[in-house]
Amino acid sequence: MKKIVIIPTYNEKENIQAIIEAVFQLQQGFEVLIIDDGSPDGTALIVKELQQVYPQLLHLEERRGKLGLGTAYIHGFKWALRNGYDYIFEMDADFSHNPKDLQRLFEACAIDGADVAIGSRYVKGGGTVNWPFNRIALSIGGSFYTRLITWMPIKDTTAGFLCYSRKVLETIDLDKIQFLGYAFQIEMKFAAWKLGFKIKEVPIIFEDRKYGDSKMHKGIVKEGILGVLKLRWNSLFKDYRYSVEKKSKTSLHSDIYSK
Repeated sequence: MKKIVIIPTYNEKENIQAIIEAVFQLQQGFEVLIIDDGSPDGTALIVKELQQVYPQLLHLEERRGKLGLGTAYIHGFKWALRNGYDYIFEMDADFSHNPKDLQRLFEACAIDGADVAIGSRYVKGGGTVNWPFNRIALSIGGSFYTRLITWMPIKDTTAGFLCYSRKVLETIDLDKIQFLGYAFQIEMKFAAWKLGFKIKEVPIIFEDRKYGDSKMHKGIVKEGILGVLKLRWNSLFKDYRYSVEKKSKTSLHSDIYSK
């Protein structure tokens, strides 16, 4: 049963070694895939040095330039599916997500039968630490607004700490996911919910980053507000399912290039 933790990075040199080592210290069979968007601070170089220590467990995909959180995760999802992983996780590099909670997310899927497990701040037992009031208000308000518009029965709609079972990411047509930032997390949950997958929220304590700069900016918030409206409208016409026809064409393409 293969498990991979995808961590997108941009200028995370203060956190990257510690977060990687924290995952491996769990000794629960997690591998790590870093998707680095050309960090000028040398984040990828640190990862490459650590690959000498963890040659079979630590993987690195380097991209040129800052291409967005959503595209980083889509890149990682496709990589994980190609390489046969059964459970695929999302996690931030800055310790706002506690690596110790990875096992709880895994058990929610592997033992409790969820298809998607969400590390949730807004269910009983969850919460935030060291978060300024404006960020709390924005997050809670954003989740309420999203539930109101989309009708999703999920309390933490913008959460970025998740476990997906393989079948979810195989079923969703990842090329149809259009949002890059704040709204990406919402759209992925919306797609999984629309396709009928079982979603479970697992309480976590979210702690604000101690090192490095926040990636939140006005453009991401704007995308979230307008994106939810667009998401709801498009859902009247859009099917997120990966079509049999497309899968057939992809298999044929793979066969051609494997010869």
